[in-house]
Amino acid sequence: MGNKLRTAIAVLMAFSPALLIFSIYKTSWVIPSMAFMSFATIGLFAIAQKMNNYSYESVPFKEESERETNTVKDDITFESVAGVEEIKEEIEEVADFLKNPNKYKVFGAKIPKGILFYGPPGTGKTLIARALANETESNFIYASGSEFIEKFVGVGASRVRSIFERAQKRCPCIVFIDEIDAIGVSRNTDNNSERDQTLNQLLIELDGFNQNEGVVVIAATNRLDMLDDALLRPGRFDRQIYVGNPCLNAREKILQVHLVGKPVAKNVDVRKIASKTGGMSGAHLANIINEAALIAIKKKKKTIAQEDFDEAIVKTSAGLKNSNMLLSEKEKQSISYHESGHAIAECFFNGKMPDRLTIVPHGAALGFMMVDGGEDKMLLAQEDLEKRICVLLAGRASEELVFSELTTGAQNDLQKANQLANQMVCDFGMSRYKNRVFNRQMDAFMSKEINEEITAILDSCYNKTLEMLSINFEMLEKLARELREKELIKRPEIEKVLEGFSITAAAE
Repeated sequence: MGNKLRTAIAVLMAFSPALLIFSIYKTSWVIPSMAFMSFATIGLFAIAQKMNNYSYESVPFKEESERETNTVKDDITFESVAGVEEIKEEIEEVADFLKNPNKYKVFGAKIPKGILFYGPPGTGKTLIARALANETESNFIYASGSEFIEKFVGVGASRVRSIFERAQKRCPCIVFIDEIDAIGVSRNTDNNSERDQTLNQLLIELDGFNQNEGVVVIAATNRLDMLDDALLRPGRFDRQIYVGNPCLNAREKILQVHLVGKPVAKNVDVRKIASKTGGMSGAHLANIINEAALIAIKKKKKTIAQEDFDEAIVKTSAGLKNSNMLLSEKEKQSISYHESGHAIAECFFNGKMPDRLTIVPHGAALGFMMVDGGEDKMLLAQEDLEKRICVLLAGRASEELVFSELTTGAQNDLQKANQLANQMVCDFGMSRYKNRVFNRQMDAFMSKEINEEITAILDSCYNKTLEMLSINFEMLEKLARELREKELIKRPEIEKVLEGFSITAAAE
């Protein structure tokens, strides 16, 4: 349309002077010339107006064939979703309702209108929704929250209406809205008329299909705290289900699901892999399995061995091995004492022998320690958190003890230690104020006291760690020397180096 307008303007500009000159000599052409120019001007104005209106027209939502998937052909089932048994039981009730609605009508029970999954990313929220659609042989309509937001007011609301109209025509149907916080953010904190209209339309639709028992809305978010209260009330999202990172037993089950069909060596201990992946989501675990398979292929193996999984864990946790990074002898010495300090502190404070210790750079880390996490702790005492801080600060304490200087090598450790100390004071009430928790923005007048409490925790842990390492200095030197020579030592070698030593406690 823009090219046509430019062409018309060029033609008018070319002919207008010629017509004016010609009309001077031919007076009979004056009136036709003026008429031509008037009609041309009116026509160009109309075209320009049409273009202006066109630019503000709402872009129609994609055709349903592009956005809708019939999950009968999908291979994702409840058996494919491991480690969330309680959640599956909750969802299976909805599945049974969709399959056998009459069984519930006898008791006057109604199907939940909406189910909201919330929790960290990669924990399987979308996977559970797809499994539910497949198990119930329902149509599955997927939409991302960001797809509803446009700069043109009214587009998002129109798209919401379109989705629910299609869902009602294809019962049973599951509408899955991923990242719903993109449109469902609290209206008290966001001044966006387009987002507000979209949210209002979604609220209306959630209330509007009361009689349609074949439609279930499932939404997912990583930020429950951002959602509007009107969206969370019963009658809209009746069930709010937390999908968190899996525990040890759940991780083992997830790994077993992902190992199906892969040539795994007989000596592979899935439980051991699960214990080394504490805090990881299901997506992380799937990535580790895939990386281990790629490593085995690269080494031209016929099966995936235990060391391939260990290497995959290191690769995903610490980053790629960087053998080209050249370190000076002094830097190697500093890093060896740094990592050895972490190892001895782990043995002393937590009673755990490190599984791997290296000064070979991986990613941004110049060295690292890997520990077998063992059983997950769901409830941590103040002493447990202080021990974690002691282990984090042990690397810097070793450097100060040996070289009487500080380096930049403890940057990541310090960030984690400060974050943990901040949580202890502000979130867990583990300070001299005991039952007080703090919001730094709301409690700005307490900023000085908060900082003093955080500093006190960090200084106390650091001094305790420094004293413990100075008492066990001979052990620190022997382990650092062995690490410097071999660059990578594993648990059996660490145990052999420390054999004959007993870690002496710091004086109380």
